[in-house]
Amino acid sequence: MFKFLTDRDTWQEVFDSLSKNKLRSILTMVGVWWGILLLIGLLGSARGLENAFNRLFGDFATNSVFIWGQNTSKPFKGFQEGKQVMLSLSDARKVEENIEGIEFVVPRNQNQATVVRNFLSGTFGINGDYPLLDKVQKKKLIHGRFINQNDIDNNRKVVVISENVYKQLFEKDEQAMGELIQINEMNFLVIGIFEDGNMNMGPSSDMHIPFTTFQQIYNQGDRIGWMMITGKPDFDIKQIEEDSKLLLKNLNRIHPKDNRAFGSFNLGNEFAKMTGFLTGMQFLTWFVGIATLIAGVFAIGNILLITVKERTKEIGVRRALGATPYEIKRQILVEAVFITLLAGFMGIISGGWILIAMDAAFGQGDDAAIVNASVSITVVFVALIILVVLGTLIGLIPAFKATSIKPIEALREE
Repeated sequence: MFKFLTDRDTWQEVFDSLSKNKLRSILTMVGVWWGILLLIGLLGSARGLENAFNRLFGDFATNSVFIWGQNTSKPFKGFQEGKQVMLSLSDARKVEENIEGIEFVVPRNQNQATVVRNFLSGTFGINGDYPLLDKVQKKKLIHGRFINQNDIDNNRKVVVISENVYKQLFEKDEQAMGELIQINEMNFLVIGIFEDGNMNMGPSSDMHIPFTTFQQIYNQGDRIGWMMITGKPDFDIKQIEEDSKLLLKNLNRIHPKDNRAFGSFNLGNEFAKMTGFLTGMQFLTWFVGIATLIAGVFAIGNILLITVKERTKEIGVRRALGATPYEIKRQILVEAVFITLLAGFMGIISGGWILIAMDAAFGQGDDAAIVNASVSITVVFVALIILVVLGTLIGLIPAFKATSIKPIEALREE
């Protein structure tokens, strides 16, 4: 077989067959070209969307839920409808201690603050946080560090600021680390700067200070604004959310069926929905791409059948001169696989250009909808294997048709 494939006459015959009707040959290959182009383009787009989604949520513990207090909608144990629900640190501790499957509970507080440095000022969102926040909602630090336990224990007046705050309070390239800024007329030491564009769950987060310091300057006492609950990987975050709310209702004397007393956002559920969507999109892409490939390969098979009909006399002469059925089949199969692979390679190259153009048009910037739209070498290899298999199978039809022709009948063909 190897000798046959390296024989110049074999390929000369293939090219002669294709060049006899160039337009037909080109149109034959269009179906396969379009199928592989569609497959690579759609798979690359799906990968780009997945990359954008992962970049958006990559710094988050995605198996998480956010819970905050609202107003009650049912009277209960002497409390009237409409009672304001205030969460506390003790609530957060009891949730962490009593609910199965919880990995972290992160209490958080938030407010607005006027910030002044020299003659520059602005109003920004300020958060009171624990060091644990940096594990479940990673900050991309440009300089310095995040809050640590020593800051919490000593109620230190230190602050981690965003790029936006830095740009409004400092000159370009000016050193900010170790400098003092005034927050609500109190001096705070800048210990870190983080990138803007980090996805923030909750109100605007421009500055982070130690949770205990926030409690003091805003006279918060034991109260918290909301809590972020992260579940262990093997536990259902929806169940953790329901169990946590039920416990919080008991702790705060709220009717068990009051569904408006606590607000929540289940990041785990939203993440699962998006993951399911991306998986479904990839499945649909493979289905559409392979279906298009099959249609294109069938077109090649039909054209080869027509070619065999046109070459009936030629095949008869070859049979009369001693060509075996195996040799006739082999030649037809080589033509089928060659046309299929040629169209496939053209589709792969075109698909690569499409992905490059897509990345240039939609993949730039921090808020890009598609990030690094691409397909792996494995996918390309699998697509080529599919093409070879389909080309071989579809080539068998005209190959058997060619060998079914009796030499004497073929020679009589007009």
